[in-house]
Amino acid sequence: MLRKQNILFVIADGEHARFVQADHNRALHSIASFDSAAAHKQSSDLGDDAPGASFHSDAIAHHALAPRHDLHTLEKQKFARLVAAQINARQTMDDALVVVAPARTSAIITQNLAPAVGCRVIGVLDKDLVKVPDHELKEHVGRWMW
Repeated sequence: MLRKQNILFVIADGEHARFVQADHNRALHSIASFDSAAAHKQSSDLGDDAPGASFHSDAIAHHALAPRHDLHTLEKQKFARLVAAQINARQTMDDALVVVAPARTSAIITQNLAPAVGCRVIGVLDKDLVKVPDHELKEHVGRWMW
């Protein structure tokens, strides 16, 4: 007799994430969700990442020491690593895992999964479905449910 596979669908982007599972009727339901603390902050609220500057004693010109970094991009990468940590914390609860996120985010998530969890990934869908309601997800992830 075949046992029902318990699949965790991770729906994420750089600022929001939710864990979705199917119930006994194969209807998808969010079981957890979380948002980035920096999701709605302005760049000035995230900090100042302006490069340092130096100058030569015989000239008045200043030269930048390092390139600027986009603080929002860095926060999105940090959030993707947090999502991976949350998945790792659930590692014994799920038989399989499907990651649904934009390509850059899904790559960071899958790269930061523990080996015991990473081997349970049965699919990656490079799409941003964070705003898609649970009842409409089946048309996107249904191929992994049967």
